[in-house]
Amino acid sequence: MAGAGGSSDWRGTAAEREAAVVRRRRCGSVPPQAASGTGTPRAQDRPPCCLSPDSFWLTRIVLLRAIAFIYFVAFLVAFHQNKQLIGDQGLLPCKLYLKNVRNYFGGKLNLASFSYAPTLIWFMDWYSMDTNLDCLSLVGLAISAFVLITGSSNMILMAALWILYHSIVSVGQIWYSFGWESQLLETGFLGIFLCPIWTISKLPEQTPPSRIVIWAFRWLIFRIMLGAGLIKIRGDRCWRELTCMNYHYETQPVPNYLAYYMHQSPEWFHWLETLVNHFVELIVPFFMFMGRRMCTIHGIVQILFQVLLIISGNLSFLNWLTIVPSIACLDDARLGFLFSSKVKSIKNQVCKVQAKEVTGEKSPPRWGCSIRQIMNISLGVLIAYLSVPVVQNLLNSKQVMNTSFNPLKIVNTYGAFGSITRERTEVIIQGTYSEDPNDANAVWHEYEFKCKPGNVAWRPCFITPYHYRLDWLMWFAAFQTYEQNEWIIHLAGKLLANDNTALSLIALNPFKGKKRPRWIRGEHYKYKFSQLGGKHAAKGKWWIRKRIGPYFPPVNLRGLKQFFASRDWPHPHGH
Repeated sequence: MAGAGGSSDWRGTAAEREAAVVRRRRCGSVPPQAASGTGTPRAQDRPPCCLSPDSFWLTRIVLLRAIAFIYFVAFLVAFHQNKQLIGDQGLLPCKLYLKNVRNYFGGKLNLASFSYAPTLIWFMDWYSMDTNLDCLSLVGLAISAFVLITGSSNMILMAALWILYHSIVSVGQIWYSFGWESQLLETGFLGIFLCPIWTISKLPEQTPPSRIVIWAFRWLIFRIMLGAGLIKIRGDRCWRELTCMNYHYETQPVPNYLAYYMHQSPEWFHWLETLVNHFVELIVPFFMFMGRRMCTIHGIVQILFQVLLIISGNLSFLNWLTIVPSIACLDDARLGFLFSSKVKSIKNQVCKVQAKEVTGEKSPPRWGCSIRQIMNISLGVLIAYLSVPVVQNLLNSKQVMNTSFNPLKIVNTYGAFGSITRERTEVIIQGTYSEDPNDANAVWHEYEFKCKPGNVAWRPCFITPYHYRLDWLMWFAAFQTYEQNEWIIHLAGKLLANDNTALSLIALNPFKGKKRPRWIRGEHYKYKFSQLGGKHAAKGKWWIRKRIGPYFPPVNLRGLKQFFASRDWPHPHGH
């Protein structure tokens, strides 16, 4: 324990006072003359601050800023893309979704319909769903930016972030159906209990970080990693044969350009990668229960592992988010290097607070602290209760991944890449001016997406932690059918109409500034990385592709009119 200087006014037993002085002197925070009462050290003689290895004041600041950063990215993605995906003219309008939910539960808003889709939008004006979605995103951006910049928050602000994002996820449908959404909601829910109820301060002395909350974060990262490891061992046999990494870089949803080079690694290296993956996900999580040093090792290993995943693929903000609970494995003494050691720095203020805790100089707790302690204990009981089905799922040989067992997504089960595709296929959307789409001489022009592979000469993007939701869903659509992804036909209709809202999700519109196309079709291609140093790479091609066949047949606006009407989708008109 440490402070800015020594004090002869110790409280507690003689043994406790002596032990405290010894600990602080070992850290270099109590000069011998101050500890013995022979003199008062000058300011310039005071030794540096020594942080306690059993406190989490700085850990809380880092956690809050990390959570706020992920929220900021998530709300930014929502602000830029929600109108196109789930807005009034979106590919899957959330207004229509909520109407269907309400009709299913008796035609009115009740507890059943609200619990099925818990969102603030139920209580907002439905005249302009675009405005509602923008308001939720902008308020979320403002609050998360404040917490990110200041490193301080309270339960009200963190609860607001959680409610706002939950409101978006609940109406996001297939666009928000992935594990990182429920993981952010669970992480954000725990973040609520990191803070004081009312006070907004980096160092609220009356509200030390709760050990229950810290361990709740640790329990989260334990489940995330162990769940990911078990789903691999139980799933695709290539994980057991140590060959999955031979395919992963090439067939992952949205590869980046570093994945191109990593894919070219020798087979023994991919075998080693898979082995390391199993070690990190199946063995390292148990380090958390083996004392402070091993818990620290666990946190550092998990953070470094996520950094490796970040640089090898565009997996949305998933890996950035997984770093967050790993931070809870590091106490103030481990994270002190991130903070300035100046006299008035937060680091030195923490040292003073820790010194007060040792000497008993800390002011008596207020009634609000008792309320917060009750809330933290209640949180621990709630997490334990909601963890029962999660643990049962982890122990089940038929384990499922990325599932919520409660409508508020407070405690969830996770997993990633339980199976690996061996070949990459892509849906390429094309348009033509030809009156006859079956004319062998018809010229088809390709639309290019922002990150999804298309033009073989386009370098794979590096976009993480930002996320293009349409590009991600196009990967899933490629190994399913268009009947399973009706939104892709809706997209085709909007492209036929040169709809600017939908086109904002596209990187290259070959008909920009021209007449709209008469027909749109989807073609199915198989893609492979070009060989480094090979003839295709020499021509500037990152990919090699081969046509498989049609994905969906040519469609025009007239033919889609009845299709759209049957689904209550607005029929786009050309301009």
